[in-house]
Amino acid sequence: MDVRGEAAQVMAELRAQADPVRAESEKRYLKSDFVHIGVTVPALRKVAVSAVKAEPTRDEVVALAEALWRVTQEGRPVHEARMAALEVLVKRAALLGPGDLGLAERLVRDSASWVYVDYIAERVVGRLVVRYPDLGTALDAWVNDPYMWMRRTAVLALLAGVRAGNPDLERLDRFGDALIGEREFFIRKALGWVLRELSKKDPGWVTEWVEARVGVISGVTLREAVRRLPGEDAERLLAAQRR
Repeated sequence: MDVRGEAAQVMAELRAQADPVRAESEKRYLKSDFVHIGVTVPALRKVAVSAVKAEPTRDEVVALAEALWRVTQEGRPVHEARMAALEVLVKRAALLGPGDLGLAERLVRDSASWVYVDYIAERVVGRLVVRYPDLGTALDAWVNDPYMWMRRTAVLALLAGVRAGNPDLERLDRFGDALIGEREFFIRKALGWVLRELSKKDPGWVTEWVEARVGVISGVTLREAVRRLPGEDAERLLAAQRR
């Protein structure tokens, strides 16, 4: 693969679909300082995936993702280029190995928005941890990281196991207790989101976990956690917190 040429082709195809109105709207919604081109998610995904459809190697995938991630315009990162980088990694996630956890961490630390972090957390980090369980020790460190987006990554990475039917309940229990006093909205929301997804398959575990902490759990976390619980359990937990 000619990585530089492929990255340039991706950007040319994205710019050919530029929508200035959408770009401005998305920029406001994300409160972004990046350059926005204004390409829909399905269109962006189609362009990015086409770049890695010809059975690339792991090194080619990583090189292309890094090249797209570094694209700038007027000295600022380009939103769609970064999203294309993540689509490339997600499409070929099966080629990634334990050593690529460092790449994922670098991307998270270079992110400034949930829109990138959430993709990396579940679809790259989470899938790596499911395949290589020993990598979970990195999440144990990240959950206490000073950088808020690393803490969010540690929690949301657990979603991959939940969706695969093999939830890491021990880590969810520990991470939940470690983060239950968080002031950051994005951490509170992330914890509730994981609990909500787990409740679809194991409502009893979620009900019991939340009930034991109803006096200290945040409203944001609680509302998310009970969203898919049986109505009677959800109402009881909400009422208990109101009291």
